[in-house]
Amino acid sequence: MKIIILGAGQVGATLAENLAGEQNDVTVVDTNGGLLLELQDRLDIRTVQGYASFPDVLRRAGAEDADMIIAVTESDETNMIACQIAYTLFHTPTKIARVRSGEYLSEESLFRQDAIPVDMRISPAQLVTDYIRRLIEYPGALQVVDFADGRVRMVGVKAYYGGPLVGQQLRELPNHLPGADARVAAIYRRGRPILPEGDTLIEVEDEVFFVAAREHIPKIMAELRRADRPVRRVMLAGGGNIGMRLAQALENSIQVKIIERNRDRARFLSEQLGRAIVLCGDAANEDLLVEENIEDMDVFCAITNDDEANILSAMLAKRLGAKKALSLINRLSYVDLVEGGVIDIAVSPQQATVSALLAHVRRGDVVRVYSLRRGAAEAVEAVAHGDRNSSKVVGRRLDQIKLPEGTTIGAIVRGDDVLIAHHDTVIQAEDHVILFIVDKSQAGEVEKLFQVGIGFL
Repeated sequence: MKIIILGAGQVGATLAENLAGEQNDVTVVDTNGGLLLELQDRLDIRTVQGYASFPDVLRRAGAEDADMIIAVTESDETNMIACQIAYTLFHTPTKIARVRSGEYLSEESLFRQDAIPVDMRISPAQLVTDYIRRLIEYPGALQVVDFADGRVRMVGVKAYYGGPLVGQQLRELPNHLPGADARVAAIYRRGRPILPEGDTLIEVEDEVFFVAAREHIPKIMAELRRADRPVRRVMLAGGGNIGMRLAQALENSIQVKIIERNRDRARFLSEQLGRAIVLCGDAANEDLLVEENIEDMDVFCAITNDDEANILSAMLAKRLGAKKALSLINRLSYVDLVEGGVIDIAVSPQQATVSALLAHVRRGDVVRVYSLRRGAAEAVEAVAHGDRNSSKVVGRRLDQIKLPEGTTIGAIVRGDDVLIAHHDTVIQAEDHVILFIVDKSQAGEVEKLFQVGIGFL
């Protein structure tokens, strides 16, 4: 596939890195020659220096025969105009734009083929808001991702000492969970993946990824770790787009305090929010945190645009007694340094954005892709088409399917039914299949499994 990425920032660079290794013809456009040179040194891609919305720059980038344009520059306006020009001058089939401003996103009629022809809008703020909201919904979870419109979820948790399943073999799972079927998709032990088998033992500190119907998630989590109290009090450090959206999403069910340094922004937040308490101050001020009873907070979320400020304020909040600390971190290199130590969870806007984009790039009928384990692994929802003659998966039991090494099938959604995968489960046409891929370099092989033969009509 020929793909043009507009913008060589953190999202553009991460996306280029993901796509360049998957036999795509990738071109990156940016005004910053230094960023482009750095990318070219690391990746097998083309680069073009210039303004992303200029017709001549797009022409030099190969827009005339591109399959897809992904506009992720820092400017919403540049992204939207680039998609408009790609549609008008070059008839580019697929146009994706990152749009941050809620003022644009709230006007659905803007994004039509006869207006601004953007096929998919990516809102990092909304993606991160949804991600953090799911983590708050399931205290103790490291990652929570949705499939099949939320009917199935994959959850990553750390097994704690004393959990009923710790020291047990995976084949014992059904005995502990009567009426709540689940499948362990992957286990990470001291950072290394273990492919789960029936005789695999769950050990203390294992990161366990399991798949289950949404309503069964709390019961399964209770088997893997000590029970966590429901979240009732949350403190947010940072009142930007993410902070405001998160406060709006939580304030009707949870006590929310939000700390914002800018006085004008704090006043604006107080006018927009109904029940949340808005404080003007520095979230890294120990006296302010103590005065606002940080020790009573179930979750402290540091979600400013400054990685260092987020890390320091989250560490301080945890030291002062917050039960859990989340930190928004833009630099991927920082994530491994801080997560799992004083800071419980590091949230990466880049990984959330790239996950949303990958489903539109994958071949085969892949409808959802989540980048997990800092981009090393993926969870995929793919639709099976065809029949036994034209498909490599339809009409076959799971133990007859030659899955790439390190790949497991966790669940199948058939109409309104959620079927947890077992060796004798047979895949039918139009099933939505949920897979976990330990090594994302195998994603292309998974896509090929779900491509129908040339005789399928």
